[in-house]
Amino acid sequence: MDTEQLYDALRKINEQKGFFFNCDRQHTLALLAGLLVNKERYGYMLCPCRLTQDDREADRDIICPCEYREADVREFGSCYCGLYVSQAWNEQSIPRVYVPERRPAEKC
Repeated sequence: MDTEQLYDALRKINEQKGFFFNCDRQHTLALLAGLLVNKERYGYMLCPCRLTQDDREADRDIICPCEYREADVREFGSCYCGLYVSQAWNEQSIPRVYVPERRPAEKC
């Protein structure tokens, strides 16, 4: 699977749930490429913006889409890495602000 195929597959699934890809296509494709690299490396699509513990169970919370995505998008309009955003964020009808890390420090 390449980044364009992943983009198409994930877009269809996530837009139905109210999660959209960042309208900055270059940013989005770079993150998707990182997901594919991590899948090859670790066997799962680990968020490319976070460090692995190299253990699927320990990393379960940051397998994309991570456990923090819904709360991040609801509160800030964007997930931590900026892959998934709300429609309002893409339309620039809400402020684009820094999204703090929700993952507990002991897992980082």
